[in-house]
Parts: sequence; C-alpha cells; structure tokens
Amino acid sequence: MRWQDREGSNNIEDARGSSGGGGMGGGKPIGIIGLIILLIGAYNGVDLSGLVGGANQLSNAQQQTRQQPQYSQQEQQLYKLSSVVLRETEKVWGAYFQKMGKTYQEPVLQIYSGATRTGCGTGQASAGPFYCPADNKLYIDLSFYNTMKNQLGAEGDAAFAYVIAHEVGHHVQTMLGTLGKVHNLQQQVGKTESNALSVKLELQADCYAGVWGYYAQKDGLFEDGDIEEAYVAAEAVGDDTLQQRAQGYTVPHTYTHGTSAERKKWLQRGLQTGDINQCNTFGAQ
Repeated sequence: MRWQDREGSNNIEDARGSSGGGGMGGGKPIGIIGLIILLIGAYNGVDLSGLVGGANQLSNAQQQTRQQPQYSQQEQQLYKLSSVVLRETEKVWGAYFQKMGKTYQEPVLQIYSGATRTGCGTGQASAGPFYCPADNKLYIDLSFYNTMKNQLGAEGDAAFAYVIAHEVGHHVQTMLGTLGKVHNLQQQVGKTESNALSVKLELQADCYAGVWGYYAQKDGLFEDGDIEEAYVAAEAVGDDTLQQRAQGYTVPHTYTHGTSAERKKWLQRGLQTGDINQCNTFGAQ
C-alpha cells in the first residue's frame, strides 16, 4: 500500500502507556478457540468484562510499571498505518454521507496494549479488534497483526487495513441506525436466529469495508497484490475456517460472522461496486 506519505487521522488515541502494555510481544497470544469466541467483538454493545477478564485484570495490568515504553519499528509502522487508514475511511465516508444529505460522525480509534476500559465494558488484547457503539470507538491492540500473520496466514498492510475498515463498517451501521435495530431484534429471538442476524451484520461490515476500498483504490492507495491480501484476510476469519482449524469440524448454526466464502464475496461486492446500496445482506438469500 502507498500509505507512508499520507495524512494521518486526528481521531486516534494512544492508550498503550496506560493500558498495561508490553509492545508487540507483550500481549497474551490469541488461540484459534479464543478467536472463534472473541472475534464476535462488541458491535452490539455487550459487556466485554465477562469475556476478556474483567476489571480486576485491567486494574492489575495498570499497576505494572509505567515507564515510557520503547516500541519496535514494526509497531511504530503499524501505528502510523492505522492512523492513515482511519483518515482514509474518514474521507470516503464523510463524502458518502454528505451525498446522502447527512453528516458523518467520525469514530475514534484507540490503540491500546493489554487491556482497556470501553463504553461496552473491559476490553483486552485477546478479544481482537472490536467496535463499541456506546462510545463510537474502535479498539485494537497492534499485536493482532502478528496473530493474523502467524496464526491465520493473513499478512500485509492491506490485510490489516481491511480489519480496520471492517470495524469502521460497524460504525457506519451505527450511524445509519442498522446496528441498533438489529441489536433490538436479537433480544426478541432465539440463539440461532440471533446468530444469523449477527452474520448479516458482519457480512455487511465486510461489504462496507469493500466500499471504502473501492474509493481508496481509485485514490491510488493500493498496489498490485493488495486486494488479494484483503481477500485472504477476509477468508482467514470465516467461521467455518476457524472452527475447522480449532476442532476439526464445523457447526453452522453457531456461526456469527459468516463463512470464508461469504466474507470474501461481500468484501468483493463492495470493492467492485463502491455502492452502499449493494450491501443489503439482510435482503439477500
């Protein structure tokens, strides 16, 4: 990706020095089982504390030494990349909302290490990247890059950009009212139906990530091979792929994000059309 000389976002918080961080190697590794459970994220405003360790772990982490951390060159690069990608999404979605006669409220991206407090409860690095609608923030521990590379077989700048753009997609859903409506509906149905709605939300966020990629590509952000990197990343986090790797079989009614094929399909649709109206996963069979 051609991102090195581009403008970064002003809506980025560096909370690594106050969130029990240890740099790229300081977080606890995320196992495949953990990915299945925790990549669900906080898009529906759930309290993360029960999933990722709770306030006590956060308190303990924050009691660690608070000397100014020294970040590796890789982490410094990932921080800048995250800032640039966020800025690129701000430009694309700001213009898109303006065309609809609406104002795009830019989300904040918090870079943390170890654990952090969020409007949806306590977040921890093992949760992977997530979005919290209660505070309109995206959260990411940069060590997730190594999880993608070493455990999921998805690496590269474009793969990491896809992850950020997907979480921004959940923010777009919040701004459009989709996420709130679906969350309310999930409270009225059974677990299987709730999971199916979750899948549709996630696939739509993939499509929105693709819509962003359509315009980013026109703006010269992507180089040869970048789109393929994004596709590999989308496929790597498909429910069927994660479950097969973790337990040797799949349980479709427990899917919350969609299959690898579905995730690639909807990301591809957004990338090829650049049209948010083509992202109606709720109306698709």
